[in-house]
Amino acid sequence: MAKYKKKCSSFIIFLLVCIIVALSGKIVYETALEFLYPKKYTEYVEQYAEEYGIDETLIYAVIRTESGFDPNAISEADAIGLMQMTEETFDWLTMKTGEDYEFNDLFTPEISIKYGTYFLSVLQNEYAITETVIAAYHAGMGNVSSWLSNPEYSDDGQNLKNIPISDTAHYVNKVMSAMDNYYKVYTEE
Repeated sequence: MAKYKKKCSSFIIFLLVCIIVALSGKIVYETALEFLYPKKYTEYVEQYAEEYGIDETLIYAVIRTESGFDPNAISEADAIGLMQMTEETFDWLTMKTGEDYEFNDLFTPEISIKYGTYFLSVLQNEYAITETVIAAYHAGMGNVSSWLSNPEYSDDGQNLKNIPISDTAHYVNKVMSAMDNYYKVYTEE
């Protein structure tokens, strides 16, 4: 009987250790994901997500992919700010809003998030499908509209079955993956 109690106690201790290791592993994993997929500039993301009807997760995923949350980021294409907008796109958007900002104002996080989110809303109204919106954010509306009208790239004029520019295809995959991870970290229990 004593031998049985000792085995039972050892088994219970082993189970408790396994549970503690599993829980701590889950905590470490979740902490690592929170570090890799941060939520910065939350007040601006929430404000403009609500104002323009855009999923906050998409905004965070675009910022993470575009600039890694660096408000002073400048791309090889001379896109700037958190959401990496080109001067041509920014000028078009400020013309639509009637606001008087300079291109370098995109280095200000609030302005970058406001105009990046506004641009996402314009694209969402045009294309509706998240992957198509993301492709247009990266490659431009002209390219995406052309692809959607080509049966080689779209069967229905709304979904892209193929993206002919590999950088854009890669970008769409990165943003969609980031969105998935943001959902995992911040919405799943």
